[in-house]
Amino acid sequence: MGETKPPAVVDLVWTGDLAFAASDSTHAWVLDGNNLKGPSPVIALAAALAGCMSIDVVDILAKGRHTVRGVKAHLAGHRADSVPRRFTQIALTYVVDTDAPTDAIQRAIDLSRDKYCSVWHSMRQDIGFTVSFTLGERG
Repeated sequence: MGETKPPAVVDLVWTGDLAFAASDSTHAWVLDGNNLKGPSPVIALAAALAGCMSIDVVDILAKGRHTVRGVKAHLAGHRADSVPRRFTQIALTYVVDTDAPTDAIQRAIDLSRDKYCSVWHSMRQDIGFTVSFTLGERG
């Protein structure tokens, strides 16, 4: 059996308006419902999804002994018009600068989406989610 991960623990303290100081045991950040003093929770969720998938892709390619020189990710999340304004469609696009063949990049993306990305697997699975990539140079 695998190791049991400890629970994710985050503390929030209201700082006024719709802003909260957020922290865990090692980091501090701001969440702001107005998206002014820090990202809104939905923007933070979008960043978490793009970050989770991107980390997986780099890790999987590196473990496959491929050189990764650069990765850029662009996420566009479309939201429902009515409350709750949840994500209904997400498009994640990568530009990857690597020596890995395209099938290895696609495999890394597929493994992240289908198996490893805990953020994606914590979200509603009826969200339309497309992921694509192109090869390019970092910059």
